[in-house]
Amino acid sequence: MICPYCNSHEDKVIDSRATEAGQTIRRRRQCLKCDRRYTTYERVEAASRLTVIKKDGSRVAFSLENVLSGIKAACGKRPVPEDIKQRIAEETEEELHAEFDREVSSTIIGERVMAKLRAIDVVSYIRFATEHLQLSTLDEIRRELETLHARPPDLPNQEDLFPRRSRAEEPAAER
Repeated sequence: MICPYCNSHEDKVIDSRATEAGQTIRRRRQCLKCDRRYTTYERVEAASRLTVIKKDGSRVAFSLENVLSGIKAACGKRPVPEDIKQRIAEETEEELHAEFDREVSSTIIGERVMAKLRAIDVVSYIRFATEHLQLSTLDEIRRELETLHARPPDLPNQEDLFPRRSRAEEPAAER
């Protein structure tokens, strides 16, 4: 590992711990040249590569960074800690890799993120929904707020009684 302070290649591991339910290894390291300490993280790279099918039909490689940047933009200056934003993105990525082999719609990714944001911060949810659902008028935003207000919050670990359909699968009359 290269020391972020002096760029030396010589270090020693002081402490190693599994974090995030064993998905990541956190290592405390000490540079043997400058004696400064720093933290590194290791995680398994997903073996399968997901391709995202965008709304315009184009295909791009899935990017955790893109998901995280969308979450950060929606949260803005809201009081949502950075580790929560990171966790939302990583949980979404893990769910997608577990459920989809090769391709996933950007609509599904957005809906997963929206559900997680809704449970964390409603204002961030509305900001994200405005972009993801392409809400362009106050009436559309008001309808989304009314839908949000009418629906009770999801309980943690509660499974759906009926499988959810993505918004793309809903008839226009239900939206």
